[in-house]
Amino acid sequence: MRGQSKTRLLFCLAIALVSCKVAAAQAAPAAAPSAAPEQQPAPASAVQLPPLQPAVNPPDPNEIRITGLGGKSPQWTILVLLTFLTLVPSILICMTPFARILIVFHFLRQALGLQTTPSNQTLIGLSLIMTYFLMQPIGAEIYKSSVIPFQDGKITAMDAVVRAGDPMRQFMGHYVRDKDIALFIDIAKEPRPKSINDVSFRVLLPAYILSELKAGFQIGAVIFLPFLVIDMVVASITTSVGMMQLPPVVISTPLKLLLFLMVDGWHLVVASLIRSFNP
Repeated sequence: MRGQSKTRLLFCLAIALVSCKVAAAQAAPAAAPSAAPEQQPAPASAVQLPPLQPAVNPPDPNEIRITGLGGKSPQWTILVLLTFLTLVPSILICMTPFARILIVFHFLRQALGLQTTPSNQTLIGLSLIMTYFLMQPIGAEIYKSSVIPFQDGKITAMDAVVRAGDPMRQFMGHYVRDKDIALFIDIAKEPRPKSINDVSFRVLLPAYILSELKAGFQIGAVIFLPFLVIDMVVASITTSVGMMQLPPVVISTPLKLLLFLMVDGWHLVVASLIRSFNP
């Protein structure tokens, strides 16, 4: 009896295993399509829409466009403009009356015996204002012949720079000395120019600044002489009287200031400087 029961159990287990394998084999094909569904091709009659294009705004007529050098390279235009802005201080000093005016003002302050009055900021401000007064007609001519055509897109940036150089050449040509031009032409080994228009800026700029330095020192020496006479007279009087404890500068400085105010010194100095630049 025990042997029959064991046989029956083994037979039942074998039937159960076979039924499980059959059920798993039937479930596998049904799960495969759901795991990786195939994409159905679009029917031929489906309407295909074109890709969306970005909206193009109409050009603004008031928009400022940078055409660049030759109308093709705005990077070069920006480079030229930034270089020009960087060189503005040097251009202001070397190509305008600023250097001569500032030198004369410093000589005047030293001649009066005043160390910090007027201050350096005040003297530089006065020099800038006088430089603007003298250079305003030249600036208007440059704006008319160079800046306006460049803004209208008629010329390139390099053409604008070349046009702006002609009025400056004519201005500097009035005050540069032939001796200084000849010096730098010999050093640069350039051919002799027939007129000021044939002189390159390589020669004209150092010759002009050298002429301006000489003119500024000449005017400063002339201003210095009358105040030097006052210092000498006061020093001789105090020495002859025996006033050794009192420095002569303490007495001469008020006298020089009184003389400068009596003759309206600022008016005379500024008027002489402006008239020295009349061509």
